[in-house]
Amino acid sequence: MDHRPCSAPERIGIVLIGDELLSGKRSDKHMPRVIEILDARGMELSWARMVGDDAGLLEQTLRETMRSSDIVFSFGGIGATPDDRTRQCAASAAGVALEFNAEGRALLEARFGDEAYPKRIHMVEWPVGARVIPNPVNQVPGFSFGHHHFVPGFPNMAWPMVEWVLDTHYAHLQREERNVERLLEVLDTPESALIDLMQHVMDAHPDVRIACLPSASGKRSIEFGVRGSPVAADNAFRALVNALEADGVPIGRGRP
Repeated sequence: MDHRPCSAPERIGIVLIGDELLSGKRSDKHMPRVIEILDARGMELSWARMVGDDAGLLEQTLRETMRSSDIVFSFGGIGATPDDRTRQCAASAAGVALEFNAEGRALLEARFGDEAYPKRIHMVEWPVGARVIPNPVNQVPGFSFGHHHFVPGFPNMAWPMVEWVLDTHYAHLQREERNVERLLEVLDTPESALIDLMQHVMDAHPDVRIACLPSASGKRSIEFGVRGSPVAADNAFRALVNALEADGVPIGRGRP
């Protein structure tokens, strides 16, 4: 089975792993930073999942994400302690065996010498077919398997490793032109009165994403967001404004 990246991944997602995240002992820092890293490359995050250290649930999660062609970054659980189960779960989810990766072994031996054995070496016991992700901080690598990329939970290591993966394997997906979001506020109008209008604009502009967000403060207003490339977003935004004005819907801030 060929686990190299295919040419047309659909979306980008992240898997955040650790009981400490779900218990509230630690707060996730990865998602905000990944959004920034992607935005700098004209890319966007499509989804995120958070899962604890339960091996069955983690394997199920990875099995589901591996069925897609999405680019997936997984954070945490790739160490050598008993609660680090990501390597094993990734292999089980993919239906392949674990092996001591030759390139990973060489990196650990160069870093730790004889002290790589007998415990540290398990940090490079990866699914068969995995590839090295260099770690610029302590040279203990992460690994890629297909479009899944497994990095440590430590931000100072994980974030440059994510950037390396994007620039090494997905440079062809990066765009100089970043997406933008145009916002406007609709006043004194129920959502139900805007459904058909919104659907019409969405159908006419499938290359952008349009969302509405009612006020949570009790104010009778709805915020519309139009997100896409600058030209596409501007075209859809103007179409939305024109449709609202044609229906006599009062518009607050955000009028072009």
